[in-house]
Amino acid sequence: MKIESTEFTQSDLHDFLDHQLDRERMVMADRLENASARLAKIAPKIKAGPGADSWSDHEVLAHIAVLSKFYGVLVHRISSGQIDEVDLLSNTNLRDVAGEQMAQIEPAELLGAIQADHARTIKLLRTVEATSLRREVKEAGGGAVSAEFLARYPLINHLEEHIDQLERSLG
Repeated sequence: MKIESTEFTQSDLHDFLDHQLDRERMVMADRLENASARLAKIAPKIKAGPGADSWSDHEVLAHIAVLSKFYGVLVHRISSGQIDEVDLLSNTNLRDVAGEQMAQIEPAELLGAIQADHARTIKLLRTVEATSLRREVKEAGGGAVSAEFLARYPLINHLEEHIDQLERSLG
């Protein structure tokens, strides 16, 4: 086997990492697309109305609408360089208020808004450059977060968890 790593430069390493992220962003786009399709199948079973002690299926759908919009917009703004700082905790604290407002909307209308938000984020993931997706902003609580991190974890992983929850609830 020919030893190549001794000839690698910092630029080669960045190119390699960009290539890996290019592959991964397509996987993330596929995951978001699949999650959105799963949600479209089960959402018609969701009945409007509040829960007693915990969130109803309708309230979970409203929460999905909030997180889909919020994190999709953040991924766009960070990857395009529009912002350089984000306060995730303050925005999380506003989540329930936004969720209550969204829960006043009928499930079918919520699903339409969610799918439109997902479509925009899927398009972004399929077209954005890896260097843009790696772009980081300061997080008000300390540290930094990248557009890729927010797309992967609070958006896609969290969405998949709630879809699993709805699938269990709706049978």
